[in-house]
Amino acid sequence: MDIEAFLGCGWSFPPEITDKGVKMSAYEKDIKESLSVLFSTSPGERVNRYDYGCSLRQFAFEPLTPQTITKMRNVITRAIILYEPRIILEDVSFEDKPDRGRLLIKLSYMIIRTNNRNNMVYPFYINEGTNLPQ
Repeated sequence: MDIEAFLGCGWSFPPEITDKGVKMSAYEKDIKESLSVLFSTSPGERVNRYDYGCSLRQFAFEPLTPQTITKMRNVITRAIILYEPRIILEDVSFEDKPDRGRLLIKLSYMIIRTNNRNNMVYPFYINEGTNLPQ
């Protein structure tokens, strides 16, 4: 199997329609977008894939204690192992942004076929219907 076929190509996230059709993402960008979809999907939300997702939302209003951090790290690691076979997760760390009510989830991972190391920051917060600036 060649590298391009393994890394894949799919619809961009969020989906976007252009004059040429649906905007696509490929390779490393597709992996990052796939991780964003995984983290923003709760198990039970996806039709015909009820087990798909990462149950991060259960921690939205929990105090940020070492126990909560450990549980979140375990949930994230499990979801990546189950649903993103193109990478090996190397590290998960967290940065609290209390002024904005956000928790930044920092991932370090290696792409299996290319041995490229990458990182990603996923902002975890509940986006309510308020008019607060992002």
